[in-house]
Amino acid sequence: MATDNTSIAAQRRAAIAEALDEIRRIAAGNAPDRATLAVITARLEQLATQTALFTRADFPPPAESAGVGASTRYRLNFEDGDDGIALYLNSINPGKTTIPHNHTTWAVIVAIEGQEENRIYRRTDDGSDPAVAQLALVRELTVQPGTSVAFLPDDIHSIHVVGNQPTLHFHLYGQPLETLSGRIGVNLETGAVVNYNATQFTPSEVAA
Repeated sequence: MATDNTSIAAQRRAAIAEALDEIRRIAAGNAPDRATLAVITARLEQLATQTALFTRADFPPPAESAGVGASTRYRLNFEDGDDGIALYLNSINPGKTTIPHNHTTWAVIVAIEGQEENRIYRRTDDGSDPAVAQLALVRELTVQPGTSVAFLPDDIHSIHVVGNQPTLHFHLYGQPLETLSGRIGVNLETGAVVNYNATQFTPSEVAA
């Protein structure tokens, strides 16, 4: 069994490396536009079809005792450090929500299992007051197998994990989340702007 586990881990690392090498080539040059992000999304969706490499056994969700909406984020290319793109596998219990936020880099979310409703917003203020933002809901989209979403750096969304099973979703970013110190979050009721990483962010786990 140990040999089998070692083999799966090696296959997983190879598949991740191959996918990320291709994505780096796709993203090379200028910052990706929406058309480029669509190509990146399609490549990440190919990786998501290799379900035997990304199982709940290897990437377990938080225990039920951790509570509704508990989450675990696994960094899949930790060996790349803080340079360049970062791929995570998120396992989140139903009930998890976030406040609306941006990323300050491009982002792609692709599902292996589970459902994550994304609410996508636009700013209706002029941005002149850094402490306040006004948002309007543009659309809602549920990320699940076969339905993905991508964001440019200034796009704003919130997530809401629905359904009856934890998610197992790829989250790919142009830079590691840990380095994105300028992200903002917005309180929908008051419009108050907060630093997202400082107030909402939890550390990632390192994948085996």
